[in-house]
Amino acid sequence: MKLSRRQLLKTVSFSALVVGIAPRVAFSAPNALRSVRTGLQPGGKTRLVIETSARPSYDLSYGDKQLIVNLSNTSGSSSVQPKLANGTMIKRVTQIQDGTKLQVSCALSGLIDAIDKKQIMILEPNGDNDYRLVIDFASGTGRGINGTATTATATKNEQKTETKTANKTQRIIVIDPGHGGKDPGCTGKAGTQEKTVVLSVAKKLKNKLDSNGYKTYLTRSNDTFLKLADRAEFAEKKHADLFISLHANANPSRDMKGYSIYTLSEKASDEEAQKLADSENAADKIDVDGFEQFSKDIRVALSALQQRAVAELSEEYANGCAKCMNRASIEQQKGPAVRHAPFAVLRSTVPGALIELGHLSNKKEEKLLKSDSHQNKLVDAIVKSVNAYDFDV
Repeated sequence: MKLSRRQLLKTVSFSALVVGIAPRVAFSAPNALRSVRTGLQPGGKTRLVIETSARPSYDLSYGDKQLIVNLSNTSGSSSVQPKLANGTMIKRVTQIQDGTKLQVSCALSGLIDAIDKKQIMILEPNGDNDYRLVIDFASGTGRGINGTATTATATKNEQKTETKTANKTQRIIVIDPGHGGKDPGCTGKAGTQEKTVVLSVAKKLKNKLDSNGYKTYLTRSNDTFLKLADRAEFAEKKHADLFISLHANANPSRDMKGYSIYTLSEKASDEEAQKLADSENAADKIDVDGFEQFSKDIRVALSALQQRAVAELSEEYANGCAKCMNRASIEQQKGPAVRHAPFAVLRSTVPGALIELGHLSNKKEEKLLKSDSHQNKLVDAIVKSVNAYDFDV
C-alpha cells in the first residue's frame, strides 16, 4: 500500500539525543512540558512540536543560529527526551528553567528569518496527546529577527491567493456516498432512502469542489453496492489527501435531528457513537466476506505513528467542518458535534471523516434532506471546510 508524502513525513525516524536541563529555581507550575519532537514538512520546512499539559502561553526569541521558545508558567522535566528527526534544521534541544518560565532552546544548523504567526498553531488535546504548540520554519537570511524587515516578492494578499490556489490544485479529495445497491441505508417515514440522498449530495459536492480547483473522485456515481473495504482502498489508490464519507442518520426518537461528524477511534466516544458505528459497519455483512481480513491487513500496514498522525489530521478537519456547519446555521445534533467510533470505512492511511448530514427519521429533516436548497447549503458548508483545512498540518 503506497502512502502519501504527508503520511510518510509523519513517520520519519527519530534519532535519540540527550536533552540538557538546567533548573534555576524549583517551583510548582500550572503547566508542564510533556514532549518535544521535530519532523520534516513539504518544501523542506522544519516542524517543532512542543507538547504541554495545559494550553501554552509563549513567545519566541532568537540568537545566532538559535530559536528559543519561552513558555510562561511552565515547568520542564529531565525525563523529557527530545525526539529529533533526521534532516531538520534542529540539531539539539535544551531546557532552561528560569523561575516560572521554561525556555526550550533549539540549536540550529543555519540562519532563519523571524517566524510568521501563520506558521504557528496550537492544537487541542486529541487522544493520547495534550496541547501541542506547532512551529514551522525554513532556512533564511536571519533578516526580520532584530527589527530588520524581511524581503517580500509579493503582497500579503497575492501570497495568500497564490498559496490557496497552489494548495487546491494539488489536493485530491475522495467523496464516499454511503450505502448503495442492495444496501439502502436508513429510510425515512416518507420513504426517502439514505443511499439516494447521499449520492445526490455527493454529486453536488464533487461539482463544487471541482470548480474550486480540487481533484475529486466519487467512490460510487450510481446505485451500486460497495464493500466498506473497497471504499477505503479506493481512497488509498487515488492517493487522496482527504476522505469524506456522507451518510444520513436515523434514531428511535423521531424528535432527534441535526448533523454530526465522526472520526475513527478504536473506542467510541459515547454509546450512541458505538451504536451508529455498529449499524454502519453492518452494511459490509450483506452477503460479503473478507472484511475482517482487510481490517487486519490495514492494522498491520499502519504503524503507530501513522495512526496517530492520521487521527490528528482527521480531528482537525472534523472540527473545522463542524464550525462551517454551525456558521451556515445548519442544525447540530444534541451533544458534541464531533464524535469518535470504530467506523470500518475510515480505516485507512487517508485522513477523513464521516458526516451524518441529518436525520431521515425526523419528518421535518427528511423533507429538508430531499430539497435541493438544503443539499446545496450542506455542500457549501463542506466546501468551506475543505478550503479552510490546512492540508500541511
